[in-house]
Amino acid sequence: MATTTLFDPAQAGVLALAGATQFSEAGIVSRTVLDQDGVRVTLFAFAAGQQLTEHATPARALIQVLGGTAEFTVAGVRHTLHAGDLLHLPPGAPHAVQAPEAFSMLLTLVRRPAAPAR
Repeated sequence: MATTTLFDPAQAGVLALAGATQFSEAGIVSRTVLDQDGVRVTLFAFAAGQQLTEHATPARALIQVLGGTAEFTVAGVRHTLHAGDLLHLPPGAPHAVQAPEAFSMLLTLVRRPAAPAR
């Protein structure tokens, strides 16, 4: 089953992130912007009070806060991020997210290329 993305991977395009962000009063909304060639870009909107418990991913992650304030705990260290801040997470870094207020972010995951078949 094909994943629906906001960009057609075969076409150039422009996306107004503020207009594409969808908030829910009591949840987290994610929308896949692009998922192609080992790169996945996802637009997230967190309602105030929402959280993601500690987890890790094997991909490299870049988190750009678009609006609001977010609390990221990375390997036990808390970081308060505001609109315009960029957070880098190397592969495997344990992290958690809390939303003291509504916030939006753009998550870019860069997966390692698969090893060539032998």
